[in-house]
Amino acid sequence: MLENNILLAFGLTLIAGLATGIGSLIALLAKRTNTKFLCASLGFSAGVMIYVSFMELLPEAKAELIQHFGDKTGTMSLLLAFFGGIGLITLIDFLIPESNNPHELQGIEDMNKTNIKQKSLHRTGIMLALTLAIHNFPEGIATFASALNGLSVAIPITIAIAIHNIPEGIAVSVPIFHATGNRKRAFWLSFLSGLAEPVGALIAYFFLMPFWSPSINGILLAAIAGIMVYISLDELLPTAEKYGEHHISISGLIAGMIIMALSLFLFI
Repeated sequence: MLENNILLAFGLTLIAGLATGIGSLIALLAKRTNTKFLCASLGFSAGVMIYVSFMELLPEAKAELIQHFGDKTGTMSLLLAFFGGIGLITLIDFLIPESNNPHELQGIEDMNKTNIKQKSLHRTGIMLALTLAIHNFPEGIATFASALNGLSVAIPITIAIAIHNIPEGIAVSVPIFHATGNRKRAFWLSFLSGLAEPVGALIAYFFLMPFWSPSINGILLAAIAGIMVYISLDELLPTAEKYGEHHISISGLIAGMIIMALSLFLFI
């Protein structure tokens, strides 16, 4: 594995994680949520993730696994890895109480109206930052591993996960700011929670790179596809629906698929 590829993978993972800080800045500077833009962005991100999962990652993973294990065992390995990725991210969501899940919060103005006591609100913000950090580990691994397989897949995935991280930054920073009145504290806690993604990349590097092979790569790509499909269907699209802009989010999803298709076509 070329050293330049590894450095690029770390760089893209860092960019995706830092997008949480962008969400925090939006929350601390804006008075209202631009629901139409947010819905279109969430839909776009889901479209990129779903398309690249089924049209790029899974076919590549299947080819590598079949070449290594044969048709039947290779296909079974693909399915186990794909649903294993879904199982991993499902388990993480299951272990996070709904009240502390960053994906359960809504708009800036809705959170501004909350009547929760300051101590409780501050605790909610801290718990959100911690649970978001845990949630970001597999996303960091996904971004890192995809970047090792080329820019045609890595850049769209980085953009999609970065968009996905922006509302999470909003969810973390707003409760902390309204509990403490400290914008810097709210920003930095949100920002640091996003750094769990490059930490996930480091874990992938130290634990997976020594054993890297085409079969490991195929299993990881299939697992990444499962993680991204789950994120799209369980988090991005339902969050867009909560903002009440169904058609805009679906238009964003289709646009994400089209742009992803074009970008892959241009890299052929």
